Amino acid sequence: MTKIAIVTGGSRGLGRNAALHIARRGGDVILTYRSREEDAQAVVAEIEAMGRKAVALRLDTGSVATFPAFVEHLRAALQETWQRDDFDHLVNNAGHGEHALIGDTTEEQFDRLVDVHFKGVFFLTQALLPLIADGGRIVNLSSGLTRVAAPGWSAYAAVKGAVEVLGVYLAKELGSRGIAVNTVAPGAIETDFFGGAVRDTPAFNDYFAGITALGRVGVPDDIGPMIASLLAEDNRWINAQRIEVSGGQGI
Repeated sequence: MTKIAIVTGGSRGLGRNAALHIARRGGDVILTYRSREEDAQAVVAEIEAMGRKAVALRLDTGSVATFPAFVEHLRAALQETWQRDDFDHLVNNAGHGEHALIGDTTEEQFDRLVDVHFKGVFFLTQALLPLIADGGRIVNLSSGLTRVAAPGWSAYAAVKGAVEVLGVYLAKELGSRGIAVNTVAPGAIETDFFGGAVRDTPAFNDYFAGITALGRVGVPDDIGPMIASLLAEDNRWINAQRIEVSGGQGI
């Protein structure tokens, strides 16, 4: 039976890349978007062109109150497109960046980071647990910044650190259902994350390239295949791990 993966924030960046690589490996995809419906539908079209099935659903991962309605929309999509009541894989990817020194970080910035990157991940996963098939997979996205400190990223890195701990506890609690849970921690990547800062700002790009063993920052194709590989049938014994995919950032 074809596996179905949900990828949050799948309309752009790493989410888009992961969704495409999942499809290239023979999986079907439900991707979520917050505001970029046109971009999301373009990803759906790319996946369908591969002969796979895909659906795009709107979701604000920072708004827990909207999760029950999302679950109902998801149930309808699963029935309509796959005639199923469950799905196999969840990739908690959606996110954003806030860059500010500790002394300059506002409560609003802090709360938004917590809502999207930690509270949203926790409660979305909770809401979807009844729909995840036994033997499935969960992949959460963290950051190389939880290991290598860079000024201005303290709040972002802290909530990503919380996600890493959450992943271990999810693996422990869901092990009886055969569900493996891992965390992928990318290094600096050239995407439109944080306004494309790493991609478009020479100072950011040069800084992170300079502290990376392979001498460059990453690109989406460095990360998407790694995420897709964790969902593969033959990759069944990796569990409760933080896997950094950074080219050797900060070693």
